[in-house]
Amino acid sequence: MPTPSPSDEIARLAAEVDRHATHPDSPTPEPVLAPPVGYLAVTRTSTYGFLAALPLFVFYEIGVLIANGGSGPVQIRVGADVWLKTLLASVGLGGWAALGAVVMLIGGGIVYAERRRRPPFVPAYFGGIVAESLVYALVLAALVGGVVGALFGRVLWPGAMMQMGVPGGYGMQLALSIGAGLYEELVFRVLLVGGLTWLLRRAGGMPAGRALVAAALIGAVIFSAVHHLGPYGEPFTLSAFTFRFLFGLALNGVFLVRGFALAAWTHALYDVLVVSGWFS
Repeated sequence: MPTPSPSDEIARLAAEVDRHATHPDSPTPEPVLAPPVGYLAVTRTSTYGFLAALPLFVFYEIGVLIANGGSGPVQIRVGADVWLKTLLASVGLGGWAALGAVVMLIGGGIVYAERRRRPPFVPAYFGGIVAESLVYALVLAALVGGVVGALFGRVLWPGAMMQMGVPGGYGMQLALSIGAGLYEELVFRVLLVGGLTWLLRRAGGMPAGRALVAAALIGAVIFSAVHHLGPYGEPFTLSAFTFRFLFGLALNGVFLVRGFALAAWTHALYDVLVVSGWFS
């Protein structure tokens, strides 16, 4: 498609001004946005973020249900999952039917919001998301582990689901690892870092770049700290806190540069590799 010249753009703007002057009450047509082109642009869209997260959601919900021995009143789940579902239940959206409705509404809202961009559906791109995320998980683990090893003399490879007190065995650890990738990225990256960035820019008047850096740092501190809370929280050590802070900071970077899908899969695959003993 040929690129319009400056003179063409000026002529278009002049015609638009003339149209408004002649017909001031006529509605302004919605802008036609060019669809994203190529793997990097397409997989960063919210549509792909939602679609790529669905397998994590299904694997986690089925896995944790099996590992808990059914749908009993007391279940072991990822903390971020419990927080979100407690919030939904407080407004009358508890239960599987309500959860499914919320997921479908979110998906429908995302598709509607990006309807003019029309990201193409390329099934091979989902395999690319998993492969790219696996590379990030391995590279970030090596980089963060190297820094922590240099600072503290050894690396314990903290994983959110490696606490010895968690019952359910290896199956539970795998299910919770997948759930951590989905729900913790949704809470700490989308809601926390995204929300803090918006708040610092809107309420604090902070420039976009400084707001992103501040939100990423604050989000990484909170992300690391919550892993030491609760009955299954890991006992606090400076090395474990530093590892998760740096890893959380790296995940913030993945989220801001490559989007939610890559951050969620990177986190999930890292935790799966940890509980599988790849880094031991």
